[in-house]
Amino acid sequence: MSSLKKKLKTIIGLVVGGTATFTGICIYHGNEKFTNDVLLPLVHRLDPETAHKAGIWALKANIYSKHKPIEYPNLRTKLWDLEIPSPLGMAAGFDKDGEAIEGLHQLGFGFVEVGTVTPLPQPGNPRPRVFRLLEDGAIINRYGFNSCGHGEVFNRIESLRNQGFNGVIGVNLGKNKTSDDPIADYVAGVNKFGPVADYLVINVSSPNTPGLRNLQQKESLTALLMAVLAARDKLVTTRKVPVALKIAPDLTEEEKKDIVEVITHPKCKVDGLIISNTTVSRPGSLVSDHKTEVGGLSGAPLKDMSTKMIREFKTMTKGKIPIIGVGGISTAEDVIEKLEAGATAVQLYSAFTLKGPFVAKEINSSLSELLKKSSEVKVLP
Repeated sequence: MSSLKKKLKTIIGLVVGGTATFTGICIYHGNEKFTNDVLLPLVHRLDPETAHKAGIWALKANIYSKHKPIEYPNLRTKLWDLEIPSPLGMAAGFDKDGEAIEGLHQLGFGFVEVGTVTPLPQPGNPRPRVFRLLEDGAIINRYGFNSCGHGEVFNRIESLRNQGFNGVIGVNLGKNKTSDDPIADYVAGVNKFGPVADYLVINVSSPNTPGLRNLQQKESLTALLMAVLAARDKLVTTRKVPVALKIAPDLTEEEKKDIVEVITHPKCKVDGLIISNTTVSRPGSLVSDHKTEVGGLSGAPLKDMSTKMIREFKTMTKGKIPIIGVGGISTAEDVIEKLEAGATAVQLYSAFTLKGPFVAKEINSSLSELLKKSSEVKVLP
């Protein structure tokens, strides 16, 4: 009997070991069919935050592929003074602590925005705080700026730079939940990351930090941007680091006008807008069980809302402020829609979580083909 048990254990060990080895080989060599048909459904059985952490770990370990991403000459884009290999970037919110920057670039993202980063470490909101709405192609999160703080993220980016990494990195800045001086928090972020970031983002539009969106109001935003831009201008760097403002999709018409008035003022003129953050609205079309959860909604239901805002702000700013479009992008056609609306570049996050790690590769390939085939699609700067 003991002999039979030993044989069974050996067989089980071989099966488990063989399965793990096969899985590792498929992932390492970028087997998209295996990842999409086998691995992704298994990942979607995990708690969303656990799956998120597993994804970060996999990228840190570089287990997806050690091959360089395919570059498409017709996708090369100029964003400010930066040359990026693709207009498709990873939005803030996925790599909050700057742990997976290199891995994301290797998956085909033209640029990566880390954060939101707060000056001091903070845990964010209690779990559960992220929910998949698979039937709606959406996610609701209420993370609440969980962050390891400026110090750790800075050290990671500086280490990458010292190793010769030259991919484009944006750093999304936020304030600590209990801070009594939000402006000082953002200025501290500019001073800390200005020397190592390719661009900085002032995030005043997350719905998950109490009072944060109030910083989008005219007087508060004016004071904030004046301080932030003054700090940026004092940095001793080889170039003037672009500063972008990330705004919410739930603004009233009056709030939109106020923001445009502020950001076009000489002392408050940002270098770019990121449109948009997640929405607190809940379209009537939602059918998933988690549709009533509190937090910011992202993914497909946000697509038209963010595209409309891009078009509006492009017109209101007379096209003088570059826009990075975010919200509901999961295909090459979605990218073109955002670019035609007025975006210079775009970002995604939800589609990476819902469609798997090769979504950027798939979009880049399709986008390149669409641009080749259609003489009417002329959207890249």
